[in-house]
Amino acid sequence: MPLSDHEKRLLAEMEAALTQEDPRLVSTLTGKNRTPQSGRALIGGLVLLAGMAVLLTGLVAKTPVIGVVGFLIALSGLVLVLSNLRAPKAGSKGSTGKAKRKSFGSRLEDRWERRNFDR
Repeated sequence: MPLSDHEKRLLAEMEAALTQEDPRLVSTLTGKNRTPQSGRALIGGLVLLAGMAVLLTGLVAKTPVIGVVGFLIALSGLVLVLSNLRAPKAGSKGSTGKAKRKSFGSRLEDRWERRNFDR
């Protein structure tokens, strides 16, 4: 059942009020305005290299415990690097000139609307 004009207007007012009241929450929920943390990515790279050094030290010393600790350090460094790098968005307009794709939720909503209301 589609929303009435009054409901749409109320929803838009609530959305605007939320955006004005707590923009940080809105950016968290929508995933917009997320900036890469290059400093954290650099620290993650250094942790990754340190973990690899500890891992190799464990291999040379033939001490499995040191190797496992080195692996865990390297893994945490890799996670830190990957979580703080900004990857290009899949549907964004790039050098190919393709238009931006709709989000997954928007596409599902469009399908729902077509299925139920375009008869």
